[in-house]
Amino acid sequence: MNLTISGHHLEVTPALREYVVNKLERITRHFDQVVDIRMLLKLDNQKEKELRQRAECRIHVKGSDLFAECADEDLYAAIDLLVDKMDRQVSEHKSRMGDRVLSGRAAKREVLASSAP
Repeated sequence: MNLTISGHHLEVTPALREYVVNKLERITRHFDQVVDIRMLLKLDNQKEKELRQRAECRIHVKGSDLFAECADEDLYAAIDLLVDKMDRQVSEHKSRMGDRVLSGRAAKREVLASSAP
């Protein structure tokens, strides 16, 4: 798994990097077929101070790409919200993949059952 953490208009400190890595472990713990994770942390120059800190994440998993972004007054809170969103998306993707496999097996059983003498 490749992990890229970059900052736009802010420096990614070792403490911030460690925090992101610890949070993203939850996603890789739930789904082990993660190929690539790209995290972008940025500080927007907006008038509203509530939404200046932004976190964006793109995860490439087997079968598709997942994307989410969050904004908050605190960057750590934005990362927490982002990881929650990504965890839900990964769980939904995992269940869809399982549904496809199960439906394929059921169709195969029907074909085998109908061809049996």
